[in-house]
Amino acid sequence: MRTTCFRLTSFTLALTMMFSAFPMASAHAGMISTADVIAPMNAQHDRQRIFAVLERADVVAQLQHHGVSVADAHARVAALSDSEARAMADQLENMPAGASNVLGILFSVFIILLVTDLLGLTAVFPFTRRSR
Repeated sequence: MRTTCFRLTSFTLALTMMFSAFPMASAHAGMISTADVIAPMNAQHDRQRIFAVLERADVVAQLQHHGVSVADAHARVAALSDSEARAMADQLENMPAGASNVLGILFSVFIILLVTDLLGLTAVFPFTRRSR
């Protein structure tokens, strides 16, 4: 009986010493800043602002015109990282209302066609042709 108790005690002690030799992870405590606590809430707010823009009828019409479904747009916004969502929400806020740069695009196309016409690559404008 005494040897059985001695063996059980020595086995338990050996097992305890073996596990105490393994490195243990220590806990590190620190202060959490207010910005760290508020950041997830701000990211969710940014996504809600983007979703509000995506719900507008004119935006839905433009998305469908370009072949993008509203569900796909929502899925892409949900997949944005927090910093990307913040940048996109800030861009949406800073854009002027009704800003479509149609004149700039038309002017750029005109210049490109004019240059290619002068180089002889296209024949769009009759005033660039030389009389032969």
